[in-house]
Amino acid sequence: MKVSEIMKKRMSFSFEVFPPKLDKPMEPLLNTLEHLYEYRPDFISCTYGAGGTNAGRNKEVIKSIKDSGKTIPVTHFTCIGNKKDFIKETIQSYVDMGINHILALRGDFPQGWAETRGDFNYANELVEFIRTNFPDMCIAISGDPEKHIQASTLEEDIAHIRAKQDAGGDYIMTQLCYDVDQYERWVEKLRKAGVTLPIDVGVMPVLSKDPTIRMTVSNGCSIPKELAAIIGKYGDNPEDYKKAGKEYTVKLIYRYMNAGINGLHIYALNKWKDVSDIINDAGIRNLNL
Repeated sequence: MKVSEIMKKRMSFSFEVFPPKLDKPMEPLLNTLEHLYEYRPDFISCTYGAGGTNAGRNKEVIKSIKDSGKTIPVTHFTCIGNKKDFIKETIQSYVDMGINHILALRGDFPQGWAETRGDFNYANELVEFIRTNFPDMCIAISGDPEKHIQASTLEEDIAHIRAKQDAGGDYIMTQLCYDVDQYERWVEKLRKAGVTLPIDVGVMPVLSKDPTIRMTVSNGCSIPKELAAIIGKYGDNPEDYKKAGKEYTVKLIYRYMNAGINGLHIYALNKWKDVSDIINDAGIRNLNL
């Protein structure tokens, strides 16, 4: 069953991991995956890297997930630096591996770039190309509840999401957002704009002060008062910060679940122990997902 079909029946549960750098061993991530499999995720996605810089390791990870037989592998893929022939050839190589799920992204520009330097400038163009050439592919598209940092307005950003849906997207995977009230307002605007796709909500665990601040700022996201209070109170004490951050993440998961989400996607950060603590404390393992 495809992820989009699962989400229409019940709330899906999944993880995101990233491939190790080319000079690092694969074993630690493979060990992490073994621990994540214990939670019976519906799928595990793997990032691709800006401009495909780590694409080779991406394929290693995706193949490992596929070969495990434990869950559905979902590969990320971007427009950055990619020409049509390369895109078609690369996606065909995934199909040949038995992969039929992909997250189609424009991708972040590498430093010094002002355009994709590929054949597609927008994700909807990539989605349409994949849908035309690989009609059986289940295509996820991205969405930013607080709007993409480069979009002028939320309405403009939602128009881009509608374009990706109309090009052939199957479901939405959200970017980082700690503001559940804003998420609910965003969903309401999406539905009014004719976006009907199920939504898989990405949750970034709060584990360390500097990454929390860096990721929220770089994505143009707000920091809610409760999270700001944790940063202010425990920011100079890593151990206490992690403890409070895990508790905050558990609360965030429940807030999202109470909002009626179609999927819960945990950014595992390749840290299975911390993520396991959060999942166990949230009781997700005991839920009939």
